[in-house]
Amino acid sequence: MLLLVGLGNPGTGYSRNRHNIGFMAVDAIVRRHSFSGWRSRFQGEVSEGFLNGEKALALKPQTYMNESGRSVGEAIRFYKIDPADVVVLHDELDLEPGRIRIKTGGGHGGHNGLRSIDAHIGKDYRRVRLGIGHPGDKEQVTGHVLNDFAKSDEVWLGKMLDAISENAPLLEAGDDAGFMNKVTLAIKPPVAKKPKADKTVAPETERKETD
Repeated sequence: MLLLVGLGNPGTGYSRNRHNIGFMAVDAIVRRHSFSGWRSRFQGEVSEGFLNGEKALALKPQTYMNESGRSVGEAIRFYKIDPADVVVLHDELDLEPGRIRIKTGGGHGGHNGLRSIDAHIGKDYRRVRLGIGHPGDKEQVTGHVLNDFAKSDEVWLGKMLDAISENAPLLEAGDDAGFMNKVTLAIKPPVAKKPKADKTVAPETERKETD
């Protein structure tokens, strides 16, 4: 069974924060694939459904970001889920807004939600890194992640969430590269190539000499 974990902070005051893009992504998957309604369990909210005909569980920890691992740990122990079947969707400062990357294992990069999950289940889970950009100054990071997305972000954010939800079955299939490519193309479709100019040189007309 695949466990899809969205990271964020609970409560309506945080719902549109950049730090909550993981919650937004999991919500979009639940809606698109007609998962069950959310219910309280594992110190979080869970929703069950199917991807590619296989059972999947969506989880939004309600422990606040810094303690996300408590919720994830309870869920994988109950269902005996291998960390390789855990996919965590989270905000990423080190990627430009609208960029997406996937990796398995590695460091937490200063992300407190990942740091907590590492402590509870180890590092061998899959991470879907959703770019929110860096404010450029370390002192402004907290304000940046805990502020709402700007109106100018709505276009790329909507495309990203739609593409993530549409292509979630690829995560269940283990096709992380295919998932990343599909989402990337949906956010920034390739620019249509301009037709090549005709380089055929017209024959010179015969020049008549005059006396």
